[in-house]
Amino acid sequence: MTLLGPLLFFLLLLAAVAAWLAGPPLLAALRRARVRRQPFPRTWRDILRRRMPAFARLPADLQLQVKKHVQVLLAEKPFIGCAGLVVTDEMRVLIAAQAALLLLNRQADYFGNLRQVLVYPGAFVVDREHADGSGLTHATRRALSGESWQQGQLLLSWDDVLAGAADPEDGHNVVIHEFAHQLDQERGRANGAPWLGRRDGYPDWARVLSAEFDDLRQRLARGEDGVIDPYAATDPAEFFAVVSEHFFEQAAALAAAHPALYGEFTRLYRCDPRAW
Repeated sequence: MTLLGPLLFFLLLLAAVAAWLAGPPLLAALRRARVRRQPFPRTWRDILRRRMPAFARLPADLQLQVKKHVQVLLAEKPFIGCAGLVVTDEMRVLIAAQAALLLLNRQADYFGNLRQVLVYPGAFVVDREHADGSGLTHATRRALSGESWQQGQLLLSWDDVLAGAADPEDGHNVVIHEFAHQLDQERGRANGAPWLGRRDGYPDWARVLSAEFDDLRQRLARGEDGVIDPYAATDPAEFFAVVSEHFFEQAAALAAAHPALYGEFTRLYRCDPRAW
């Protein structure tokens, strides 16, 4: 009896064990590659041309990335209409294309915790409870244009999605904002410290963002305006999401006023929107 038989059996067993261990990630990668090989529908291109001026400004290679990311997102993420809204391809494509900006040049996990996107016709009302300084709990109602939940749901107002896509220079984009929260929530509660791709990047990230966050609060206390929207001073998670909006929509102004902050975001998002 030769060694070929046992050796072949051992190699096949190793291959089977490796395939079993790599199962879900490998299957997901194969499925996504198959989706990305499909032609991008002409009707979807028309939607981007009509509704998203920022898409036309992208270099050709980044346009292609956006389209491939859109295909995967639409294949994997359910979009559900709320308050009587019927979700259309225009809604799905426009939301996914703006979210795809956050994935450019990155090893995309496609917002791994996100299970579904809930779309409302306009601003939606949510009930909140908060404790005051004396320990009493108060119930409040707020009208929102978007919200990201750690449990895997993301809520959007379609009116605000349209407005954010129509003006790519005003620094306000609800899709970018809420999907930035999803990135922040991938490894736990949103705290303004998303996964950077490497651990040694966190000391600089923490130092720069903490200093900028504190500076923003101090400037607002003095009544001074600036590039960054005052809502960013709410907490570190909102600071990260708001600056993400400015990064993609007001890159030159953000880089000029806050060069160190802009540098951290170029390393996170692996792109430089000033060139678009």
